[in-house]
Amino acid sequence: MKKVAMGTESAALAAKLARVQVVSAYPITPQTVIVESLADIIGRGELHAEYIPVESEHTAMASCIGASMVGARAFTASSSQGLAYMHEMLHYAAGARVPVVMANCNRALSPPWNLYCDHTDSLAQRDTGWVQYYCASAQDVLDSILIAYAVAERAFLPVMINLDAFYLTHTSEILDVPDQEEVDAFLPPYRPSIKLDVNDPKTFGNVCGSDLYTSIKYKRHCDTLSMEKVWDQAAAQFEGRFNRPHPSAEAYRTEDAEVCIVSIGTAAGAVRMAVDGLREEGIKAGGLRLGIFRPFPRERFEKAVANVTHVIIIDRDISFGAEGILAQEVKAGLFDLGKRIKITGFVAGVGGNDISVDSTIALVRQAITGDGGAVKAGLTLWAEVLP
Repeated sequence: MKKVAMGTESAALAAKLARVQVVSAYPITPQTVIVESLADIIGRGELHAEYIPVESEHTAMASCIGASMVGARAFTASSSQGLAYMHEMLHYAAGARVPVVMANCNRALSPPWNLYCDHTDSLAQRDTGWVQYYCASAQDVLDSILIAYAVAERAFLPVMINLDAFYLTHTSEILDVPDQEEVDAFLPPYRPSIKLDVNDPKTFGNVCGSDLYTSIKYKRHCDTLSMEKVWDQAAAQFEGRFNRPHPSAEAYRTEDAEVCIVSIGTAAGAVRMAVDGLREEGIKAGGLRLGIFRPFPRERFEKAVANVTHVIIIDRDISFGAEGILAQEVKAGLFDLGKRIKITGFVAGVGGNDISVDSTIALVRQAITGDGGAVKAGLTLWAEVLP
């Protein structure tokens, strides 16, 4: 079935198709449409789920954790300050190994107040233990939430699906909506073998000594490292059924590329068109969209940059006093390769500024020629003109 929908509506539709059993709802711009749409869906009787209107984002995640621990498929959504307010519970969800799925609408953190796109809110949560995926389209939003449940429930780890504020949340696209029967075949009901049950009492999250604590954390670390393969396996199964690929990382014209532009989210569309334009100028450019950010998709990343001499990273975020967060991860990934590769990082598009095809081409030219101070390898530059 074809349907025109915004990214937020796509997220709500995906939750419906996943047959979530608990929706914990606290509205925050630009995420509000997700929980409003789910309220309508549940109110019309199209989804049999418990809808919990909570008083804060902290409670929203706490409710999902409790629901998941008793064996329910749980879903929530947040953004910006709300996601920051969840921080404590994000750690708990990952540590408790609950397969919660959350949609986060990437919005700038305040002050000053800003409602527009910025990835700092979710990237600041990179060490909480959540798997993070960044969407490139409204179709990607719908499909990745379905894949996320398959991944989360296999690995018993929570997954955060991120979509750019307004570029995806409030932009309408044509969706290919799968049949419920097909989704049910791909994503069977969640029935964990271990859960909170008054008839079969167990202890969860109790105090333990240092030796046991270390082994538990090490096991989760190893499981998290394996999530690139787990995601790609689930995505391959999804593609086999629905004919739409959603890999952990997606390369574009990198086979013979000398310059590779790395990005996440909707900027990937502009990057692809910029690559085509640069190729016409004789510059052997390629693009790499990281779908999965945490864990870093090392296998696909290493393949994409195998023959590259210059990596250019576009960050829609900033780690103040350091550089772009994506740039830090890319540098760590390149370090293990033991190759001398020039690295140039740009901070661009923060607070909703557009990352266009022309501006991307201009950044690549600047990185290659060294104009504007981009001579030093590894330097992160602000692409916007500061007042």
